[in-house]
Amino acid sequence: MIHLTKIQEAADNLKGVSVHTPLVKNENLSERFDAQVYLKREDLQPVRSYKLRGAYHKISSLSETDRKSGVVCASAGNHAQGVAFACRKLNIKAVIFMPITTPAQKIKQVKLFGKENVEVVLKGDTFDDAYNEALLFSKENKAVFVHPFDDEWVIAGQGTVGLEIMEDTKNKIDFLFFPIGGGGLAAGVVSVFKQLSPETKLIGVEPQGAASMKTSLENGKNTALTNIDKFIDGAAVKRVGDKTFEICQHSLDDIVLVPEGKVCTTILKLYNQEAIVVEPAGALSIAALDLYQDQIRGKNVVCIVSGSNNDITRMEEIKERSLIDEGLKHYFIINFPQRPGALKEFVNEVLGENDDITYFQFTKKNNREEGPAVVGVELKYSSDLDSMEQKMKTKKINYQHLNEQKELFTHLIL
Repeated sequence: MIHLTKIQEAADNLKGVSVHTPLVKNENLSERFDAQVYLKREDLQPVRSYKLRGAYHKISSLSETDRKSGVVCASAGNHAQGVAFACRKLNIKAVIFMPITTPAQKIKQVKLFGKENVEVVLKGDTFDDAYNEALLFSKENKAVFVHPFDDEWVIAGQGTVGLEIMEDTKNKIDFLFFPIGGGGLAAGVVSVFKQLSPETKLIGVEPQGAASMKTSLENGKNTALTNIDKFIDGAAVKRVGDKTFEICQHSLDDIVLVPEGKVCTTILKLYNQEAIVVEPAGALSIAALDLYQDQIRGKNVVCIVSGSNNDITRMEEIKERSLIDEGLKHYFIINFPQRPGALKEFVNEVLGENDDITYFQFTKKNNREEGPAVVGVELKYSSDLDSMEQKMKTKKINYQHLNEQKELFTHLIL
C-alpha cells in the first residue's frame, strides 16, 4: 500500500498541472438506483483522463541526467497523453509506443499534447505488444521507462483522485466503484480509502473480456491472460502490475466483470441522458451499478469516470454492441430454399410487424436446393425473439443463431 504522505506529496506536486475535478451528484442514476450516486469526473482533466496525474508525478521526479536521456512509455492512449502533456510542460523528449489498434483520435491527441517533444511509434495489436517494444527501446537507448501503472510514483499520482473525493464530501462514502486495467488507479485510490475511510466498500470493475486482475486474485498470484477482448482499450491488458496486484490483493472488497455490450449501453445512456461523452473504460464503473443495485440502495455511492477519449468513428460499433447486449439485435445463418419468393415468405410469415432486417448477405449457388444467408434482425422488444424462433421451427426453416456462437459470430459480424 502507498503511504498517505506520498500521495499527499503527489497532490502538492500536481497543483497547477492537473485539475481538481468535480464530484457531482447524478440525479438520474440516484433516482434509478434509489441511492445517492456521485460521479468523479476525471474525464474533465486537460488530457481528458486521470492518467495525467501519475505520468506527471513520475516524470517530474526524474534527475537532470535522466531528463536529458529522455523517456519512453507504452500506452493504449490515455497514459500516452499524460506523458506527452508532462514532457511538453517539462521540456523533456519522449518516445511513445502505442498499439496499432489504438483509436485514431487518441493518437492525434498524443501528438497534439506533446508537439515537438514527442515521437509516436505504433507497434503490435495490444498494449502488451507495445509494452515489450518500449522496454527494448529503453534498454537500447538508455531512456527512462515510464510505466503506465506498475510504479509507486505513478500509483501515488493516481491516488490523488481518492484524496480529492475525500475532500469534496462530508458524507460517509459507502461504496466506491472504479475501473481496473493495469491497476494503477485502483491501487492509488484503495491506498487512500484504506487509510482514511476503511469502512468504504471498494469495488473494482473490469471488462468481461479482459479479466486480468480478477483472474490473478482467484489464482492467488499475478497471472497473464492468453487472449483478451481489446474493445475496452483503456482497460484491456493481459497482465496487471506486480505492485498493483499486491495492493489490490489485500485491499479490494470485490471485483466485478461487466460485458462489453453493457458498457456500450452505458456510454449511449450517458450521452443521450446526461450529455456526457465517455470512452468505454470511463463507463465501466457506472455500468457495474446494475450488478450491485440491491446492495447500494439507500447508500452513498461514488463512481470514478476515468476518461472521455472516445473516437466518434466507433459509435456505430458501440450502438451495435449495445443492441446485441440488450437482446434487440440478432444474427442468424438461415438456409433459404433457392426459389423465387423464399425471402418474401420469411419476411411476411416469420418476422413481426416491428422487426427489421438490418443485414443480409446471400450468394445464389446453382444446383443446390438451399443456400445459406447471414441475416441480421433488429427487434423492438427482446421478448420477440422467442416468437420469431418458434415460427422458423414451425416452418421447418434450418437456421443457426449466431449470437450464441461467440467465435463464429465474432468472425462473421464484429
